[in-house]
Amino acid sequence: MITIGAIASLGLACVAAPGRSQTLAVHYQAQTQTSQGEAPRQAPSPDEIRARAKRLVANQHNNDLAEAQYEWIERHVDQTGGANPRILDDKTIRLVPNGAGATKLTLSDNGKPTDPAESRRQLENLVQVLQMMVNTNDSRMKAATAKYQKRMRDRAELVDSISDAFVITWQGQEYRGGRDCDVIEANPNPNFHPHSILQNALAHVSAKVWVDHTGDQIVHAEARVLSDIPFGGGLIGKLYRGGTIVLDQEEVAPGVWLVTHEQYDFSGRKFLFPFEEHQVIDFSHFRFVGSPKDALAMAQAELTEAKPSNGDP
Repeated sequence: MITIGAIASLGLACVAAPGRSQTLAVHYQAQTQTSQGEAPRQAPSPDEIRARAKRLVANQHNNDLAEAQYEWIERHVDQTGGANPRILDDKTIRLVPNGAGATKLTLSDNGKPTDPAESRRQLENLVQVLQMMVNTNDSRMKAATAKYQKRMRDRAELVDSISDAFVITWQGQEYRGGRDCDVIEANPNPNFHPHSILQNALAHVSAKVWVDHTGDQIVHAEARVLSDIPFGGGLIGKLYRGGTIVLDQEEVAPGVWLVTHEQYDFSGRKFLFPFEEHQVIDFSHFRFVGSPKDALAMAQAELTEAKPSNGDP
């Protein structure tokens, strides 16, 4: 499937792509009036776009690295499609960084808070995971770290490489979430030659992205699947055209922007079985934790107190 990392990277492509003018077309639309009544600014020059592209890519790499040291709370709501969706599942979970991703602790399930005994069991499991991750001689730690580092390298490579995947159109400026943004549209570049499954997926997707004008960070992005995306030549599955993915980012600490909202609406097929996915995920309660050693000290203190420090969302 298309991961949130890939969708976030669509926004990077929207600004980074003009820096590779030999393979990507850049178009400028008429300037638009801002919602604050200010005079519209001129379309950025290719040199300005290249400079901002470098900053945006560097910012996204920094965000990805910073995320590994934060904990946060997610609320996952699965629902039916249509104008009046019905909630099928509603879970709230806490994610604590462990050095190779994050460990999940369930806070509530369909409105029912996790009972104290289960909460303690989850904390005990978190402590065990973190004890393993701070033990550099543990083979499980080495395997988990290697897998995580590969995932991060793949992510970084995607951020750097997908700029070739789109034709960019600067749409103008607009205020979004109280921030002055450049609005950019990205459509598949017919001259792009993908070299991985995920890159191939990008060739089937278009996106509209709002980029903070001052900070060069993604504020909002909307992506649409333009044509069916096959996996394994269509034998493993297929993501059908028409699916949409939306995300929002906010500054959770000075210079650190993380995703605060995701919404997925798509349908497809896994092997012979059709499926639909309509999910909303909200992210909140971001808190800097630090290294696995720091997380271990925090978790051990919480276990002693038998009460998670973040409490209920």
